[in-house]
Amino acid sequence: MQQPSDTEAQAPEVRLVGRLVTELESIGAWLQPHFRRREAHAAAVEYVKALLGRAQRKNMWGLSEDAGHRAPYTFQHLLLRAKWDADAVRDDVLEYARRALGEGGILAVDETGFLKKGEKSVGVARQYTGTAGKVENAQVGVFLSYVTPLGHALVDRELYLPQPWTEDSARRQAGGIPDEVSFESKPALAQGMLQRALGAGLKPAWVVGDEVYGRDSTLRRLLEDLHQPYVLAVASNTHVWRGFYQVKPGDMVKEVPPEAWARLPAGAGTKGPRLYAWARIRLNRHLGLSRWLLFRRGLADGKVAFYVAHARRNASLESMVRAAGSRWAVEEDFESAKNEVGLADYEVRTWTAWHRHMTLCLVAHVFLAAARAMANLQLQEGLPPKALGLPRRRNPMRAFLARRGLH
Repeated sequence: MQQPSDTEAQAPEVRLVGRLVTELESIGAWLQPHFRRREAHAAAVEYVKALLGRAQRKNMWGLSEDAGHRAPYTFQHLLLRAKWDADAVRDDVLEYARRALGEGGILAVDETGFLKKGEKSVGVARQYTGTAGKVENAQVGVFLSYVTPLGHALVDRELYLPQPWTEDSARRQAGGIPDEVSFESKPALAQGMLQRALGAGLKPAWVVGDEVYGRDSTLRRLLEDLHQPYVLAVASNTHVWRGFYQVKPGDMVKEVPPEAWARLPAGAGTKGPRLYAWARIRLNRHLGLSRWLLFRRGLADGKVAFYVAHARRNASLESMVRAAGSRWAVEEDFESAKNEVGLADYEVRTWTAWHRHMTLCLVAHVFLAAARAMANLQLQEGLPPKALGLPRRRNPMRAFLARRGLH
């Protein structure tokens, strides 16, 4: 039987790359209305493409060199002085994610740290950051990730300002902090992002987050009042209501009978499914939904993690477990955004420049998620199988897809 030629076999991959190029150009098209001047729009498109490029350090100089500029002045102007609305671009990122990744996903909220030297960068302080696993001199950003079966990406961002920054007028002025910005806790920043997403018409199946957000009763009440299901991690000593009494998850887990524990996977890990023993206890009904305590026990060490859930009365344990496990997607997003699109490589100090850089990183990151979804779909629909024996050295498209994570 006649074997297909290299050109014929590569055609599906060539078509895929063509689709991705077209998709990237469409990003530039939906960015255009947010810029008053053509030069600023062109610089923004170049910036996004450079974030997706090969620069080893995606700081101002590295991005400028990748874009073919001899100096970083064009990109410095874009982040510092050009007239454009980063918040409006941010809103379009969510809309793009919905179109590319589908409706009915999960919103995951979390924060990440950016280690810094000195005291000039806005929001920098000695504070705990999971990036270092200890207290370090750092900025902290709170982010929202959108997760669906097709993929996941960061879709919103806010800079956390420690209270001393908001009370120091000289530092506020030097950092370009707007007058209307006051101190907000990380859960309060998360509330604002969730309200934006839900107010835009998004109907996520769940909202998920770690203990920082789960222990905040105001955040939980907001979601409950909006009839929004959630699974939020909490500490063992968090007070929750059961009937007319307050109880603690660490005490309630003792009431779970042995037969109530079920071994279930909480998503895929690097070494296979993340298997744990899970159990739950119903707390109270609230506005047609129910509150639950959810328990996760390690199979090897027996350590228990605790969650508060708000869900339909007939929600299955399996659905809650899948929601709880989906929170790891935001950690993967932090890693990929820092490694692939320069989320942490910035060298800007002001409020406006930080939010503009982060917003354009969101644009680049959501494009990668959309590109992976497109590539995976086409792989399922008929890219050449390995059985054809196409030699890798004669297939440059495969290397391109690997560099972009499209495999």
